[in-house]
Amino acid sequence: MRSLLHRARRTTRAVVAAALGLTLALSASGCLGSSSDDTGAADPQFEGTVEFWTINLKKNYNDYVTGLINSYQKQHPRVTINWVDVPGAEISTKLLAAIASGSVPDAVNLDSGNLGKFIPSLASVDELLAQDALADYQPNLLTSLRRDGKLYALPWYNGGAPVGIYRTSVVGKAGFDAANPPKTYEEALDLAQKVYDTAKVNGMNELPGYQQLATMGVQMISADKKKATFNTPAAAAILEAFKKVYDGKGIAPGAVTKDTRNYPQNLDNSQLAFMPNALPFALLNTKKNAPNVYSDLTITKALKNTDGKYLLLAQQTFVVPKASKHKRAAAEFLKFVTSSENQLAFCKLVTIYPSTIAAANDTFFTQATGEEPIDKARQVIVSEMPDLIDGSLGTSRDSELVELFAEQIRGFMQGQQSATQALTAAEQAWNTKLAEN
Repeated sequence: MRSLLHRARRTTRAVVAAALGLTLALSASGCLGSSSDDTGAADPQFEGTVEFWTINLKKNYNDYVTGLINSYQKQHPRVTINWVDVPGAEISTKLLAAIASGSVPDAVNLDSGNLGKFIPSLASVDELLAQDALADYQPNLLTSLRRDGKLYALPWYNGGAPVGIYRTSVVGKAGFDAANPPKTYEEALDLAQKVYDTAKVNGMNELPGYQQLATMGVQMISADKKKATFNTPAAAAILEAFKKVYDGKGIAPGAVTKDTRNYPQNLDNSQLAFMPNALPFALLNTKKNAPNVYSDLTITKALKNTDGKYLLLAQQTFVVPKASKHKRAAAEFLKFVTSSENQLAFCKLVTIYPSTIAAANDTFFTQATGEEPIDKARQVIVSEMPDLIDGSLGTSRDSELVELFAEQIRGFMQGQQSATQALTAAEQAWNTKLAEN
């Protein structure tokens, strides 16, 4: 199974490009918010050139970003923003090289899954901004961006909370009630087996990977990020529960593929019944590739974790390198970029979701209407936002760790080893990697 974190990070970037068909025209000069603090124009710390890195935005969103920059520079005439757009696959390598050279950018877009490896080289942004500057961000999205009480990134946008996607005509044969969908993985497993038993259609593609175990209350890593903590009898029992349904064909046989972009059994080819914890972006693909399936879909809330929260596997953030010569100017600019007004303008351009309370409470989201599955998904996502938490592991090796775990799970599901053996092997692999930090 491909790294879930990698999939989520790539998807939050992919939605920007793939949703161009939904793009609205935006006037860069008319839709961008003004700064709430004009003192920077006379502050000597607001002088010089701020180098600003983004990920894959210039091709399709040049007008939006240029408008942000122009608006900010008008309010802070002593500051010049030098925008550098970096390919997504190169952002980590380029930033590591810049830090090693001592010549760093001042403001950088990073996904939260990559944050851990850069923490030692980042400035604490809450020490650069006024105390009330963080008040409008969703508190639950700030939590994972803190280390030892310090905030090392400002949240920007994300791909939205997960949703449940069900083929109505298929799951209905198993007694599915749209008003009372599965709320836990235990209930989803039960439905998956019932669907296969009654409709002879594989229920879902879920395996007991990092996301599933974390959702089911298994602590994956120690608080100090130094040791794996998932090798427990409770985790082994969860693995056994999934395998029972896999053996009974409630979980599709192709779920063990490493390439989770191309499951052999999926909604689009009508060989799968539901996705209980789906990235909402999946709906765009189904609408395009299988309109007959799309019209048969019911959208519900996703599965909650044991704390009653929904897991977001990554979010887009901004950081300020510690070696920056313009840290405060960079932090103030990033606060401007991530303001509610400017985030809302971006969300109107593409199917992404904001990190601020005011933007999420705007009528654009709260009064979303429509009966299509995509419309219903937006309404569900908005209702879930207050309970959305970033589920990143918070290490410098998140993607590697998740794939190491998935590798052992694939072997277990195919009968190559026991649940305990799989967990022990994954634990040893994790601890080896964590010791290298």
